[in-house]
Amino acid sequence: MKLLEEKVLKEGIAVNENILKVDGFINHQADPVLMRAIGEDFANHFKNQGITKIVTIESSGIAPALMTAAAMGVPLLILKKSPSRVLNEDLYQTVVTSYTKGTSYELTLASRLLDERDHVLIIDDFLANGEAATGAVRLIRKAHATIAGIGILIEKAFQPGRAKLEEQGFCVYAQVRIGRLSKDVIELVSKEL
Repeated sequence: MKLLEEKVLKEGIAVNENILKVDGFINHQADPVLMRAIGEDFANHFKNQGITKIVTIESSGIAPALMTAAAMGVPLLILKKSPSRVLNEDLYQTVVTSYTKGTSYELTLASRLLDERDHVLIIDDFLANGEAATGAVRLIRKAHATIAGIGILIEKAFQPGRAKLEEQGFCVYAQVRIGRLSKDVIELVSKEL
């Protein structure tokens, strides 16, 4: 997606070979015009697939996932990173290890919000090793729902996440694919002709 590619190249901050900061337009401050365009792009890419819900993980995926849900006219379901005082019964849970933070968290889904009638699209901000998306897949499968695909804003194509998800049979669509990161260097994967 050209608009997001331009933002990443202009405003993204490559900290090192693994970390890309996009806090100025995605995950700390969200650009609403960009989020709307992202949502419309995902909705167009996954149209006519019978999607009944959009699923994301709190918190950076919420804005683009909400815009995708709005563009598709379906509800957004936000997977929580820990149970709350009110969301603590009848849950599906799984442990996910964050590559970026080097920590683990318990991903949670209220069982009443998803079932075998649902066909979902997972939206996430980054794809690196595929752990977050795989955790979301585990919860969706516990609910016996099906998965239409996985939409990613920014893929670190030099890491194994896409292969891990495609080996499981999932369609992965990334709006931006990064081929290499190093301090102050962001190289996109060149598009095939």
